[in-house]
Amino acid sequence: MDFYFDKNVNVELSNWRTPPYNRWAFSNVCEIVPSSVIQNNPLRVIKIPTSDSNINQFHLDYDGQSLDLEAWINATYGDGLVIIKNGRIICEKYSGETNSRSKHILMSVSKSILGLIAGILSERGELNLSDRVDKVIPEMKQTAYAGSTIQDVLDMRAGILFKENYEATSGPIIKYRKSHLWDPLDDDEKPSDLKSFLKTLVRTEGEHGGKFHYVSTNTDLLGWIIEKETGTRYSTLLSELLWNPIGAEESAYITVDRLGAPRCAGGVCATVRDLAKIGLVISNNGSLEEHEIIPSSWIEDIIENGNKSAWDNGDFYEFFSKNNIHYRNQWYVERGSHPMMFAVGVFGQNLFIDIYNNLVIAKVSSQPSALDKKFIDLTYAGVQQIRKIIN
Repeated sequence: MDFYFDKNVNVELSNWRTPPYNRWAFSNVCEIVPSSVIQNNPLRVIKIPTSDSNINQFHLDYDGQSLDLEAWINATYGDGLVIIKNGRIICEKYSGETNSRSKHILMSVSKSILGLIAGILSERGELNLSDRVDKVIPEMKQTAYAGSTIQDVLDMRAGILFKENYEATSGPIIKYRKSHLWDPLDDDEKPSDLKSFLKTLVRTEGEHGGKFHYVSTNTDLLGWIIEKETGTRYSTLLSELLWNPIGAEESAYITVDRLGAPRCAGGVCATVRDLAKIGLVISNNGSLEEHEIIPSSWIEDIIENGNKSAWDNGDFYEFFSKNNIHYRNQWYVERGSHPMMFAVGVFGQNLFIDIYNNLVIAKVSSQPSALDKKFIDLTYAGVQQIRKIIN
């Protein structure tokens, strides 16, 4: 597979998510989109020890292909892979423009990170999940979000009409991208902003608390709610509640609109090691070095309390091959006797956490299309193979 990228070709707002430009752009987003730093504490970096493993025994026969680990990474356009077993890094690989210090965009894995922040704030009594969205943000009273609860929005069960069509070239999703500065404005367009765009979402589809309906604006609205309830910038909260406590090796950042509103739905950029470390904390039931960072009750809620019927009747049931899955608090969960929490972002961003086997797989990529079932299926098959051989 050819990963060649010509550094003499300009990467700009109009092409940064398309190949081959995304190969470089996904590890350098702050040079393209305005961003806010998520500061780590350089004086409190917790290094994850390394250990040998049998990961080189990885072999996947899939759709006529015979893949070793390197071939699987290349076939899924992998930029970085970190695997942690029993608290130790057993595999770390990088490709293309990404290295161990690169802050790679996490796309919708950012949503799952927000889900953790919501859990921490809920435990502290700073966020009431049963509150109505329009109680916290009165500007939402005239929108499709009126009457929905924070929990509805966390679970992607708000009855809002919005099509998450990544191939669209016009319509609301394009206006949405322009509002948070991910797409360039046309010559005759006036600049918008994220909060103003959210207030234009007035069309409903179904009841609140109904089926799973994946809408990225939900997570950006949650960011607004979190900032309103805490009186603190979202990037600062990420630093204080997550990056500092986990002993992140590097700072991260999140893209923002022209007025500073964070792109909570997809704009977090971080090293693969620090993404894996978040998974490590979750695999330890929310703790690191005997200090609870994420409430264990929140992790239990994610695993145990998702609504299976909402998922089965929702947007992604067919796309995820009718697998036994639910969605809760911005996380996917593969159900069963050994459930697996996982986060998914377009273009191949993933975090998988097998708590019962103390296994974490963090993988970032620069796939050629935003959402392609063949890459989803191939990634998932590789992860299941890793779960089989690492024990």
